[in-house]
Formats: sequence, structure tokens, C-alpha cells
Amino acid sequence: MKMRLLYAVPVFLLLFLGSCTSESIDETPVLEAENVLIIEQDLLDIVNDHRLSLNANTLQFSDVAYKYANLHTDYMISKGSISHDNFSSRAAQIDSEISVEMVAENVAKDYDTALEAFEGWYNSSSHKKTMEGDFSHTAISVKKDELGNYYFTQLFYKQ
Repeated sequence: MKMRLLYAVPVFLLLFLGSCTSESIDETPVLEAENVLIIEQDLLDIVNDHRLSLNANTLQFSDVAYKYANLHTDYMISKGSISHDNFSSRAAQIDSEISVEMVAENVAKDYDTALEAFEGWYNSSSHKKTMEGDFSHTAISVKKDELGNYYFTQLFYKQ
């Protein structure tokens, strides 16, 4: 049985991102892995269906969030573990491109399907809160490492 890992980062208001941070930029060499598009789309559909069941807005796909989700997924694959390393930098970069109110992310590893990843996040109060949060846009990056392990990054933002 695979050990399933998932982490959520709390929502950061971008007002706080302008302050000094002790977060260092990791110099890990990053190779670009291929996206698993069917799982990405399935997971986006599942998250939006869940939001609709709560009478919440559906999340619009964002090319900008997708770019940064992909970069982070490649980074996690290069490290061999999931993390929120450099989240503040990702959030600030998104804000510099499209001016957002807040940014959050969920990450996971080792789920084999979109439904399994959704259920893992749904059963975690912090991930669930993020998926159900007051956001307008999202993007999901799902990639597989050379051992066949799936890595997931979902970025959310409110514009």
C-alpha cells in the first residue's frame, strides 16, 4: 500500500507578502516532467462539481496559476517529496502578473486518480477549507516521476 501524502498551505493575504521573509529559494536542479492532462481535468471537474453542490462559484482555469503549479510540481519531483517551499514567492509572482487578493495551494503525492486526490483533500480540514474557499481561479498540475508516483499542485486565487 502506498503512503499518501498531502499538505495544504493556509491562505495568505498578499498585503503580508510585501514584508521581508526568511524563505530561501532552493537551488535544487529541476527537470520538467510531462503533465497528466486527464487527471488534471478530472480533478478540476470534481472540485468544481463539489463547489456547485455547496452553491459556491466554480473556479475558472488560470494559465498563470497553471504555469506556477507546473513549476512547483516539477520542483517537488526533483526533491522527491511534497512541500510548500517558496510558496510566498509563487504567490507574489502570480500577483505581479495579474493582481490578486489572495493565493492558496494544496499539494499531494501518490494518489492514482483524481477522485483519490480529491477525497484525500476533502478528508483534511485545511485542504477542504481551501477547496471550498472564496476563490475565483485555479489550476491543477499533475505529473508523474520516473518511479510512477503522481505529484499534485493546485493553486487557487481570488482576483
